[in-house]
Amino acid sequence: MTTADLVRLEAVTHQRGPTAVLSEVSLALPPARLAVLAGRSGSGKSTLLHLVAGIMAPTRGEVTVADKAATTVHDWGQVALLPQRPALTPELTVAENAHLPARLRGRDPDPELLTRLGLDALAARPAHDTSLGEQQRTALARTLVLNPAVALLDEPTAHQDDEHVALVLSALTAAVAAGTLVLVATHDQRIIDLADDLLPLRSGRLLEQPAP
Repeated sequence: MTTADLVRLEAVTHQRGPTAVLSEVSLALPPARLAVLAGRSGSGKSTLLHLVAGIMAPTRGEVTVADKAATTVHDWGQVALLPQRPALTPELTVAENAHLPARLRGRDPDPELLTRLGLDALAARPAHDTSLGEQQRTALARTLVLNPAVALLDEPTAHQDDEHVALVLSALTAAVAAGTLVLVATHDQRIIDLADDLLPLRSGRLLEQPAP
């Protein structure tokens, strides 16, 4: 691991009751990378994202973001999480949901973000009046709207047809080009093929530990 690493896990184990969901996971990831957690359901991918987001704390080991314990990092502009379920505010419009983190911080949202994700024609529509795929892309826009240092994405291409998968992949590539570390949990081979760092998980263990 080096001082340039943005996210670090050091010998991280996370238990749920007597079961180890993650076991002795160590990795180091710098900015401006697309890192992909690949593995079957139940392999620990979502748990690892939640640990980096600071939503969970490891049972043993240490998780840091920019040299701070992940559980102390609560700035959406630094670390943003896209969960598997969009969790939008249903009565707000697509644009209001997507731009909410920027508005709360008095910042102007990227006016092109909705267009890049194929949502511009839906901007004024209430979120509850959109499809699950449209809601997922709205939640992705909300995750990326502040150009976070770390974007944690759980199955970002879920519920998308091929045309909209291409838009999602383009948005991820643009985020990496802008300096964001994008850490994705996915089964989607199209994202896996784009990975700068492939992190295969099986039964809570990394099959190949990335070089420090």
